[in-house]
Amino acid sequence: MNVVVCVKQIPDPAIPGQLDPQTHFMKREGKLILDDSDAYGVEMALQLCTAAGGGEVTLVSMAPNNETSGLRTALAMGAAKAILVSDDSLAGSDALSTAKVLAKAIERAGEYDLVLAATESTDGYTGFVPEAIAALLGLPSVTFAKSINIEGGTVHVQRQTEAGYDEVTSPLPAVVSVTAGVVEPRYPSFKGIMAAKNKPVDTLTVSDLGLSGVGGAAAGQEITAVDPAPARQAGEIVTDEGEGHLKIVQFLETQKVI
Repeated sequence: MNVVVCVKQIPDPAIPGQLDPQTHFMKREGKLILDDSDAYGVEMALQLCTAAGGGEVTLVSMAPNNETSGLRTALAMGAAKAILVSDDSLAGSDALSTAKVLAKAIERAGEYDLVLAATESTDGYTGFVPEAIAALLGLPSVTFAKSINIEGGTVHVQRQTEAGYDEVTSPLPAVVSVTAGVVEPRYPSFKGIMAAKNKPVDTLTVSDLGLSGVGGAAAGQEITAVDPAPARQAGEIVTDEGEGHLKIVQFLETQKVI
């Protein structure tokens, strides 16, 4: 069982984010960490390989400045190797460019049985990338997985819904996006951390992938301004002198609630 996991390296959420005053994009300088939502996919992949009796987990990521800190965390959890795409031209990429880059990197990973990804990143929340990767690779896609089992050449997924979950099956290979809580991610051991330092990370550029028309120059969106949210206005205090309920009804009528 060979599993590819798409992971994102993000600025530490504990540190207030900063925007570039010229581009209005989030600054992604210095150390980046593994997105918490991707730790679930890494753990799920490791457990699937164990259940299958062997195999390996390959990480695929896109990040600036050849940054590998987040990847090393996932490698310390037990992943075997990683592919990092890092290129200055990718700054400002939209979700479609990101999907194109990751899809090409996955093709470089060799033979695989399954591609896992988080449902969405914690600093983007588009939920678009896993589906786009599946379309670009020509693979079936299952989203919002809360449980995954492999039997032969079929993946069985409990797909989370508002009413509970659906039982979904798909032939392999396939792309599956997992929800938070699908498994409990392990903490990297000291032995795993030391071993991760020597695990291979293949760093590629856009030209290495043979891609064109991706990156900030090809983005289908533009951020023209970022303004602070308006300050919350003080509410109205109603003194109930026996007719407070009437004032509440009047307020609800003005808000077209009733």
